[in-house]
Amino acid sequence: MEQLIPYIEIIAGLVLLTAGGEFIVRGAVGLALLMGVSKVIVGLTIVAAGTSAPEFVVSLNAALKNSSEIAMGNVVGSNIANILLILGAVSVLKPIAASRVTIVRDGGAMLLGTILFIGFCIFGQIDRWAGAVMLCVLTAIWYLTYRHDKNMPSAASHLHEVEVDEVGDMPSGWIKPIIVTVIGIVALMFGAEWLVDGGVTVARQFGVSEAVIGLTLVAFGTSLPELAASMVAAFRGHADVALGNILGSNLLNLLLIIGGVALIAPIPVPAQILASDIWIMLAVTVALLLLAYAFRKISRMTGVAFVIAYFVYVFQLVAA
Repeated sequence: MEQLIPYIEIIAGLVLLTAGGEFIVRGAVGLALLMGVSKVIVGLTIVAAGTSAPEFVVSLNAALKNSSEIAMGNVVGSNIANILLILGAVSVLKPIAASRVTIVRDGGAMLLGTILFIGFCIFGQIDRWAGAVMLCVLTAIWYLTYRHDKNMPSAASHLHEVEVDEVGDMPSGWIKPIIVTVIGIVALMFGAEWLVDGGVTVARQFGVSEAVIGLTLVAFGTSLPELAASMVAAFRGHADVALGNILGSNLLNLLLIIGGVALIAPIPVPAQILASDIWIMLAVTVALLLLAYAFRKISRMTGVAFVIAYFVYVFQLVAA
């Protein structure tokens, strides 16, 4: 029975992270709307931050426990999974329309965040000063995006509003969203604790590195809220919302999560991730933007190729 405990921790952690991420998004969006925050700002910041909350809590927990391989693997692996697995699966279900403004502006911001992140990784450790720079860059991106949406509303700004509508309508009072938010925070805290502890134990049992566990199991688990939100949006006929979710979430994974965690505890960059996985993440990011810009959509054929590429990536990680 004792040998099963790590697996129970992993399963319970995944469940709590998925539920906690959903509760955080719904509660925080409800509170923001009650305070009169515009849907554009809510979609740009709160929805993306809410779906990235599991990654933040898991990475912070791992960093504080000196499991930097899981912390870094979680973020890098999540970004790869978000593009190849989630966007791939959604586009197989329904092709995703991609406006030029969304790709150039939001996709460009994601690419900038990716390049900045890789630049800091090359130093071998993301220090507090680097974390502060990343948070400042993210704040500037948010500000410039909001100014652009306010002065020149576009398909990209409408996409942020649709993201909010997908979460739900404005609540009738304050009590429910506050309770939902608190439940989400508690679920994330316990879920992150159990997932990290179980993941580290399983890695040691099978003799694989914590980086591999972070890049695969943990990354997939923390990406479940994005997968759930994107699939629901696709079933409702808003497959394009998945693209906005992923572009915003990937940007936050790199700048908010790594930046915020590094500000609390500097994060060493594992040699394995520095040698290959960050470059795979960059290649996947560039491929997505080039294909979406060239064809103005992510087709079913592209989606199938993305999903296959993801499973090949995971297989080579586990088999190595």
